[in-house]
Amino acid sequence: MSKGAFVMLIPIVYSNGRQDLVKPFVLDRLIEDRKISSFRRAAGWVVIGRDPIRNSSHKVFSIPERRQAEVALID
Repeated sequence: MSKGAFVMLIPIVYSNGRQDLVKPFVLDRLIEDRKISSFRRAAGWVVIGRDPIRNSSHKVFSIPERRQAEVALID
């Protein structure tokens, strides 16, 4: 890591009540694996299952490419 690099750590609470600080990519995995009960955002604490969170399934879209669909209709 270069000198002066900043690594953001996110406060979390595991399902068993234990607290920790994790990197963002670890937070995503813990949410997917349902191992945490809450984590802290800039706006405050987020409770899993109660508050809206991004879903990793939204990263990949299964919408057909529009131009390909138009070409198929023309043929």
